[in-house]
Amino acid sequence: MPTQPQTELVAAVHAALAERADPVRAAAQQRYMKSAMPYFGLTSPQLKAALVPLLREPDLAMQSRDQWVATVEALWERATYREHWYAAIALARHRSYRAWVDSDAMPLWESLIRAGAWWDVVDDIATHLVRDTVLGNPSVEGLRMREWAAADSLWVRRSAIISQVGAGARLDQTLLTDVIEPNIDDRDFFSRKAIGWALRDHARHDPDWVLDFVTAHPELSGLSRREALKHLGTRT
Repeated sequence: MPTQPQTELVAAVHAALAERADPVRAAAQQRYMKSAMPYFGLTSPQLKAALVPLLREPDLAMQSRDQWVATVEALWERATYREHWYAAIALARHRSYRAWVDSDAMPLWESLIRAGAWWDVVDDIATHLVRDTVLGNPSVEGLRMREWAAADSLWVRRSAIISQVGAGARLDQTLLTDVIEPNIDDRDFFSRKAIGWALRDHARHDPDWVLDFVTAHPELSGLSRREALKHLGTRT
């Protein structure tokens, strides 16, 4: 029998977000994000203020890994406002459940990426949940990221490209090369931007490597190149 989600947490999240709704701001958010799903209109601090006490509440805590997964899925699949998606990601990322951010969770991350299919949710998942999973098991997840880099979904490919953003000195340069190269000819804005972002982030730690990469790949789009070299100043 499938594990049931923590329905009290789901209900509490829905109520807390609805209480803070700002219809005027919500309409502007929806226009800006080009979202078919409406917003409640919460600012980031308001969203955090609504979610943090609930995610810390012992009576609403997950009792098992399976319940954690089921509750993330429930928040996501029952979403009628975009902030419900943000709450699902916040639960997935909460420090209480950090031990469960591992290879077994990767199918969940991929399903959320495919369903979300837009930068606000995809980038949060990719640069935190996917990244931490890759860093935790680099040999297995490096292979997965190489597969993702050739996936049928733009958003899965983008996730592979930015999956080491924030990794710092732990970044695997061979993996970064292997996820970028299959996507260099992709003319989609979000793919080109992701390549530039991944390179720009790594340039903070190894600018010479990034310069060498850009030089060795003249086929990079102008957008990717500009983003990659954005903060290198006189080095360019």
